[in-house]
Amino acid sequence: MKNISDIIEGYLKSIIEEESKGQIEIKRSEIAEKFQCVPSQINYVINTRFTQDRGYLVESKRGGGGYIRILRVRAHTKADLIEHIIQGLEKGASETVTEDIVFRLIDEEVISNREAKLILAALNRTTLAIPLPARDELRARILCAMLLTLKYEKK
Repeated sequence: MKNISDIIEGYLKSIIEEESKGQIEIKRSEIAEKFQCVPSQINYVINTRFTQDRGYLVESKRGGGGYIRILRVRAHTKADLIEHIIQGLEKGASETVTEDIVFRLIDEEVISNREAKLILAALNRTTLAIPLPARDELRARILCAMLLTLKYEKK
């Protein structure tokens, strides 16, 4: 059974996909009321499920007329997406960032679910059992190598 965060994420993603512009503007309190949860639950979903690494930009305006705008960002080509991700890995990659990147690669149909499982297994903190920050640096280097392989694969 899905938890409330998964349900809210699915709802927001379905609205984004239905919109021709690939963006939505919502009021946190209205979404919280719809799902009968506290507004901080909506914040949690937006902050963890709609990140840059997952291909979203989030803007918000606080106050009475406030809103949260979620914009879906898609790369022009697979190579552009991979290059953008690699540039973001220069300072290392936590396990959470890696998961976000893998979810985006699945969503953009760059990798399959099976490939995602292999990548996540290889870059898991128990597999890379070395102390931080070396672990995050090694994870980023391995992920970059995997992404470069995907970028230059023969069709």
